[in-house]
Amino acid sequence: MKLVIVGTGYVGLVAGGCLSDFGHDVVCIDTNAEKIALLRAGQVPMYEPGLDAVLARNVAAGRLGFSTELASPVAGAKVVFVAVDTPNLPDGGVDMSRLVATMQDIARALTGYTVVVTKSTVPIGANRKLAAAMREARPDAQFDIVSNPEFLREGVAVTDFMQPDRVVIGLESERARAVMDEIYQPLALRDVPVLYTGLESAEMIKYAANAFLATKVSFINDIAALCERVGADVKSVADGIGLDPRVGDRFLHPGPGYGGSCFPKDTDALVRIGRESGAPQRIVEAVIGVNHDVKLRMVGKILDLCGGSVDGKTIAVLGVTFKPDTDDMRDAPSLVIVPALAAAGASIRVVDPEGRRQGAALLPQADWFADAYAAADGADALVILTEWSVFRTLDLARLARSMATPAMADLRNIYQRADAIGAGFSAYVAVGR
Repeated sequence: MKLVIVGTGYVGLVAGGCLSDFGHDVVCIDTNAEKIALLRAGQVPMYEPGLDAVLARNVAAGRLGFSTELASPVAGAKVVFVAVDTPNLPDGGVDMSRLVATMQDIARALTGYTVVVTKSTVPIGANRKLAAAMREARPDAQFDIVSNPEFLREGVAVTDFMQPDRVVIGLESERARAVMDEIYQPLALRDVPVLYTGLESAEMIKYAANAFLATKVSFINDIAALCERVGADVKSVADGIGLDPRVGDRFLHPGPGYGGSCFPKDTDALVRIGRESGAPQRIVEAVIGVNHDVKLRMVGKILDLCGGSVDGKTIAVLGVTFKPDTDDMRDAPSLVIVPALAAAGASIRVVDPEGRRQGAALLPQADWFADAYAAADGADALVILTEWSVFRTLDLARLARSMATPAMADLRNIYQRADAIGAGFSAYVAVGR
């Protein structure tokens, strides 16, 4: 089947590569000529493990191409997936302007019946408005609009697309359903659940899923704060409640709060939608507040570790991306914690395997180092912010010997206090212990 993907950001590029791996003929389109040139040259403009191999394999097979032109590829496509960014506005609303313009351009380019699939995250009811905008631009266009939200986790996005726990498809046409069945047949043959719903339900599933996961993160961070006060170990608590299948053990890992492209954006948007609809989402509002406060609580931990002040001290920070195995800095906890430490007078040294490309501009206060040992040399404190695998097997004794003051704030609970103290650290703090 001939498919077009409009937008070569994180979602669009993963979808394009993986759909071509299903055997479909795919053209990925973007107005950014520099990005398209990189892709044509075999370079991936983001870090996502395994994506480079998927793209290269399908380009070589002739199933995947890249273009800055929209009209010609859309005219020959049976399905157009739209993965255009929908950023949040300052008031928590969603900026739909670029998506609306793109949908109208698509409508003008259609030459026959086409299924237009929205992968972009949009407010509840937006797909109906997008369809109306398309008909306004091209009254005679023959199309069905479909909501097909993505549930990709950065760092394992290729696996998530190829082996999803479910596929959600919102539509109102049997003709469109037949087309979507054909697209996702390789997954259905492997018994992946394909859930068909109405448009609004599919839109809501995306928001509700991310809000629920964000709630689990904020919940365990609140519990972690209480554990510190009463002498409990949050790891044991998380294990104890996570073994209950009604709770589950995923997203029960305390730390400096959630970040990334989805949780902050989608929780803000859901709160806005709830208020506008007269159904305030009070739990989600509390989740957002907890996530904000936990970042500040981490700053307080570091200050306490350093005797109440970091003025004139050198802090080595390990990891600044919002999670490991990605270069994404969007709403990363480091964007609050590092500037706060710098404002308090600290000199900041940063190490991150993939974060510098985005992080250098976002964290101008920091000096970047190649590895943890270089960053820790002569430092007054070591802070673990992102649990990259390379930080899980550090030689703690070597680090302690090289530091001016061997003190560690392990904000991802990678190590055990006894191991850190035994290796020569004079002070060690974690989260919820």
